[in-house]
Amino acid sequence: MTSTQPDASDEPAAPSERQPPTGQARDRPRALVTAPLRSPALERLGQLVDLVLDPWIDHEPLRIYDGEALARRAREIGATILVVEADYCQGPVFDLPLIAVASTRGDPKNVDVVAATRAGVPVLFTPGRNADAVAEMTIALLLAATRHVVVADREVRAGQIYRDGTIPYQRMRSFEIAGRTAGLVGLGAVGRATSWRMRGLGLNVQAYDPYQDDAESSLEELLSTSDIISMHAPLTDATRGMIGPEQFTTMKDGAIYLNTARAELHDGEALVKALSSGKLASAALDHFPGENLAPDDPLASFQNVVLTPHIGGATYDTETRQTSMVTMDLERLLSGERPLHCMNPEVLQ
Repeated sequence: MTSTQPDASDEPAAPSERQPPTGQARDRPRALVTAPLRSPALERLGQLVDLVLDPWIDHEPLRIYDGEALARRAREIGATILVVEADYCQGPVFDLPLIAVASTRGDPKNVDVVAATRAGVPVLFTPGRNADAVAEMTIALLLAATRHVVVADREVRAGQIYRDGTIPYQRMRSFEIAGRTAGLVGLGAVGRATSWRMRGLGLNVQAYDPYQDDAESSLEELLSTSDIISMHAPLTDATRGMIGPEQFTTMKDGAIYLNTARAELHDGEALVKALSSGKLASAALDHFPGENLAPDDPLASFQNVVLTPHIGGATYDTETRQTSMVTMDLERLLSGERPLHCMNPEVLQ
């Protein structure tokens, strides 16, 4: 998701609304939904609250509200519940009489949780809603990086199947992944979803995660013994840059590096050096700092690097799961029960 924010004076696009006729009294809360929702759970949500549906992802050009624009839009329609994914819930948003904010993210960094807590507003979130999607993307990138899929496709389209008098069988040979060892850095929802998929492909899987008892490897041991390193750790002050020059040096010669989490987990210059020296056989990345990679970036020059633009979680199934999770927790909250996924449960006392 882009971090671009519009000017607060931007006029919002007309939403698709499910709401009572003008002037009709409402005895239910009204929810402004700027996250993409789908599935039968959306119908259930519409039975609980009046919905104003205006997903950010349907706007061209892209529209992401900052705090002032989101607060203004919510005030215009009388919303007391916000369901967001990319928009920023901050500042004047928490001057509104809100019942709840729901962020359809595993880590709701777009919400000022401290301000929400101060205002007594529960912040709901959706942990693991994209775990299967990102795990599938990890497997896709692994196979693309090991079997030269992107390069082969490019050469076919360019009429270069027999480039330089060679045949593809000469240029595209690779090792199979079955029987090799994959090391997962992070064993949360995505790491676990990736683990069983890798085991199903015949890989031996080990993991490093200081917060999971069944992750039994140290980071150094994992890096030095794994043929494939796959990053699934959250980005925190402790994990930022955790894979640097020393860690790349520790890796096996010819290792494969995958990162479908956050680019900031590794040192970019150290990664380029590891690729340039041949230390790494290949790499595949689904995220870049600032959500963008310049065409002249050194990473773009490597034929053995697969690059995708942060699309690991971009599935309709992710939207279905987050809809179910938000609906369930809002239903619990509105009925006086405790939501299952609340970032600031202290406000529920």
